[in-house]
Amino acid sequence: MTDDTNATTDTPDRPVSLADEDDLDDLVSSHPLVLVEFYTEGCGICQSMEPVLGGVARSTDAVVGTVNPRDDPPLVDRFDVRSVPLLVLFADGDPVARRADGFVGAEELREWVDAERNR
Repeated sequence: MTDDTNATTDTPDRPVSLADEDDLDDLVSSHPLVLVEFYTEGCGICQSMEPVLGGVARSTDAVVGTVNPRDDPPLVDRFDVRSVPLLVLFADGDPVARRADGFVGAEELREWVDAERNR
């Protein structure tokens, strides 16, 4: 086990950078619970979410990924990305919840992940 894995959940303890749609599909098909942030370079709110996402990766069993939809335009249409940051929660490979309401603190985000995973 490397230092990048949470010993209690066997998930990465930091966000996984995704290059494209294929990476995203591989990640969500390989883990039961995945939180993905769609971001863009230069987005101040997206940058402020980085430590929050790291905290969620360390404190939950969700795998956290980040992807810039500008690097793979089909993602914009597939996930109807209208603004960033966009957070999409996947359970068992399917998107089950999304939110695009700006900055979200760590505790609120953990509570949202827990609530949405059990719907």
